[in-house]
Amino acid sequence: MSEDDDRVKHLDALLAETHPTRWDGFYGDRAKPCPFFVDGPDENLVEWIDRGWIRPGRAFDLGCGHGRNAVLLARRGHAVDAVDYSAAALAWAAERIRDAGVQVTLREQSVFELAIAPGSCDLVYDSGCFHHIAPHRRGQYVALVVAALKPGGCFGLTCFRPEGGSGYADDEVYARRSMGGGLGYSETRLRDLWSAAGLEIVELRQMHEQPRDGALFGQPFLWAMLARKR
Repeated sequence: MSEDDDRVKHLDALLAETHPTRWDGFYGDRAKPCPFFVDGPDENLVEWIDRGWIRPGRAFDLGCGHGRNAVLLARRGHAVDAVDYSAAALAWAAERIRDAGVQVTLREQSVFELAIAPGSCDLVYDSGCFHHIAPHRRGQYVALVVAALKPGGCFGLTCFRPEGGSGYADDEVYARRSMGGGLGYSETRLRDLWSAAGLEIVELRQMHEQPRDGALFGQPFLWAMLARKR
């Protein structure tokens, strides 16, 4: 094992909240008042598909949770792999997929364990996974996403705006041994991070708020970003 591998394992161990068992408990209580425990897909994802910015192809839904966006993508003609390392989340997703009568391949894995062939994806979608990626894993995550995309492929992201996140700086995460429920990102930081990795930002905006009992999901404390691989 290399020195870098040892460092990553050490920093992973400091952040016990990233362990899969935490998320099993989180998804195990389906009645909790969680903003995204709803049926509707992300409003921005629907808009981007309706505009023709995202076209059917092979899609990976990273951190798919209970599968609401994976179901939409399958209904809109994508071949979908939905990834989460919470067994409880995937059990819920499997029920939704069955009820919807669509085909989705579920993968119980960390995104860092995925073996995605380089340049094989038309779409990588992340609704709420990125802001739970620890700072020492951030570069690895960005590289994974960009490598997976075909030239011209799209990356869709919803993540915490500054007011939605914990407010912790990267160094503070390790001092506190916690990400405080997720890290918020400024517009400048998101643009710099993903543009430097080789993506062209198509749209970056505040998510449009939706009623809880509506057909779509949207909360204004989240960003909605669509980017395309150059």
